[in-house]
Amino acid sequence: MTTPLSLNETQARAVSAGSASVHGRREWRPVFSMLLAWPVPFVLLALWWLGTEQNWISAQTLPPPAQVFDTLLTMLHTGEAWRHLAVSLQRVFGGFALGAGVGLFIGFGMGLSNIIRELLYPAFRMLACVPLLGWLPLLMLLLGIDETLKVVLIAKAALIPVTLNTYQGLRNVPSSYLDLARVYRFGYGQRLWRVLLPAALPAIWSGLRYGLTHCWLVLVLVELLASSEGLGYLMSNGQQLMQMDVLLAAVIIVGAVGFTLDKLLEAGERHLLRWRQQAFAS
Repeated sequence: MTTPLSLNETQARAVSAGSASVHGRREWRPVFSMLLAWPVPFVLLALWWLGTEQNWISAQTLPPPAQVFDTLLTMLHTGEAWRHLAVSLQRVFGGFALGAGVGLFIGFGMGLSNIIRELLYPAFRMLACVPLLGWLPLLMLLLGIDETLKVVLIAKAALIPVTLNTYQGLRNVPSSYLDLARVYRFGYGQRLWRVLLPAALPAIWSGLRYGLTHCWLVLVLVELLASSEGLGYLMSNGQQLMQMDVLLAAVIIVGAVGFTLDKLLEAGERHLLRWRQQAFAS
C-alpha cells in the first residue's frame, strides 16, 4: 500500500515538473523561431516564380529565379563574384577598423573623463547629426574619388555608433560597482579591467555590431557612386547594361554576407558575455 505524499513532497514534484516543462520549451524555442523564419521567404520566392511564369512581370525587368541562381552559380564558379567580394570585404574591414578604433578611443575618453566629455560630446553630437551624404561633396574635394574616399566614408559609418555606445556604456555603469571597487581598494587598472569594461561590454559590443552593419550598408552606396570593382559596382554595372540577373545575383551575395557577418558578431557577443560573467565572479 502506497503512502500519501506530504505537502512538501507534492510541492517539490510540482516545481520539478514545472522546471522540466520550462526547460523543454526553451530547448524548442530556437527550432520554432528558425521554422518561423522560412515561410515569408518561400512565399516571396513562389510569387516571384509565379509572376515570371505567368508573364505578369517582364523577364527583362525581373528575370526568373532559375536564371538568377544560374548566373550566381556561374559567377561563383568563374571567380568573378569572389573577386568583387574580396575587394568589398577589404574596403569594409579597412574602414571599420579605422572608424571603430577612433570611436573606441573617443568613447573611452568621454566615458572616463568629464573634461574630455565636456570638450568633445556637444561637437560630436552635432557632427553625428549630419548624414553621410552631407559629407560627400566636401570629402570628394579633399580626398578625390579614389580608395581613400571610400574607406573614410565607411569609417564614418562605424564611428558614430561605436563612439556613442562606448560612451553610454561607460557612463551607465552603476555607481554601486565603483563603490565596491573602492572598498576592495582596486587600482585604476583593476577598476577598468574588472569593473568598468565588463559592465559596459554589452553596450560596446552592440556599438561594434551596429557599426559593422552600417559599414556594410554604406559600402554598397560608396561603390555605386564611384568604383570599378566590388559588389556595388557589380550591381551598378548590371543595372546599366540591363543585366538584371547579374544585379539580383549581387544583391543575394550582399544579403548573404551581411547576414553571416551579423551572426558571427552575435556568436562573439555570447562568448564575450560569458567572459563578462567570469570577470564579475572572479
